[in-house]
Amino acid sequence: MDAPVPKFATLGCRLNAYETEAMKELAQSAGLGETVVVNTCAVTAEAVRKSRQEIRRLRRENPNAKVVVTGCAVQTEPDSFSAMEEVDFVVGNTEKMQPETWRGMAADFIGETERVQVDDIMSVTETAGHLIDGFGTRSRAYVQVQNGCDHRCTFCIIPFGRGNSRSVPAGVVVDQIRRLVQRGYNEVVLTGVDLTSWGADLPAAPKLGDLVMRILKLVPELPRLRISSIDSIEVDGNLMRAIAEEGRLMPHLHLSLQAGDDMILKRMKRRHLRDDAIRFCEEARRLRPDMTFGADIIAGFPTETEEMFLNSLRLVEECNLTWLHVFPYSPREGTPAARMPAVDGRAIKDRAARLRAAGEAAVARHLAAQVGRDHQVLMESPRMGRTAQFAEVHFGADQPEGQIVSARITGVTAAGLTA
Repeated sequence: MDAPVPKFATLGCRLNAYETEAMKELAQSAGLGETVVVNTCAVTAEAVRKSRQEIRRLRRENPNAKVVVTGCAVQTEPDSFSAMEEVDFVVGNTEKMQPETWRGMAADFIGETERVQVDDIMSVTETAGHLIDGFGTRSRAYVQVQNGCDHRCTFCIIPFGRGNSRSVPAGVVVDQIRRLVQRGYNEVVLTGVDLTSWGADLPAAPKLGDLVMRILKLVPELPRLRISSIDSIEVDGNLMRAIAEEGRLMPHLHLSLQAGDDMILKRMKRRHLRDDAIRFCEEARRLRPDMTFGADIIAGFPTETEEMFLNSLRLVEECNLTWLHVFPYSPREGTPAARMPAVDGRAIKDRAARLRAAGEAAVARHLAAQVGRDHQVLMESPRMGRTAQFAEVHFGADQPEGQIVSARITGVTAAGLTA
């Protein structure tokens, strides 16, 4: 009979998924036995609730396994998770990336390892990006280049789960991407908590645009480079140059906008105003006419009036946003926003629905405009791939998985484009 292997469950962001892949290797190297590991998320109160729900479900399904919980929810609320009767070990975001943590837990769980291992994340000065080259499907790999955040938006608990901003050196990133390309990946996505702060803690304080240009120059065999969520106010000149000149940088940017009203942006302690967002989108699209934008927008932030909300709603059209991530505001204990006057829950739900409807209409317009056009499609499965702008394309016949194929878009269905 084969020895039991640890099971992993991941909630939340791509960075969490990246770290789960690293933990799998650490647990395997340590010889960890019958164990369930839950990598939690803390971005919203709902995410924390789902994390607890997943822990309870996995305990019911694996009554004889040890249950280890880690991630941002654990980092921010270690006591409440350690109090759960379903949980055996509580491990912080720093500790989960350390081999000795897993070796200690693998020592037959005989009490040599502290049950709760969660230290001060603010004292951490390094990333763990060297642990694995990346993770993903056969077509797309994700590479962590940054962790943590130095900003203190009033609604956000994540800096207390991730610590201060720290960067993976450019040379390490380039070497990782070179190895991924040699393994057959045709697209690499750069990920981080606050991606545009990359480099501030490195010698000479390079910018994200410097990293992008260096990757594209030193890994010429990489067909497609994509960057995940960015803060548009921090975009540097070299990143704008890459948008304008580098066809291998994908024309799709996900923007951390959060709101479209200046007063709400100030109360959120964001560093941009609505006109800054509009100007950035106009300039990026001028440099790259096929550019598409996604955005995070919060509905019903405390003190938000109907008119303030309408400014956010209008931003969808004024910035020509396509892919929306809409978050109904929920208070996070310990954040300044949780002490501000709340918006009625029914209004929050209604505003989130209106934002989602605007996003769905924007997607429909974008997809309709692609009919008859030719696209380079990266195949994620034999019959589904994505355009450079990240739209799904479905084929009637099998295509080579992981490869980039030329396609003429023939129509639109509920699932996406057809070719």
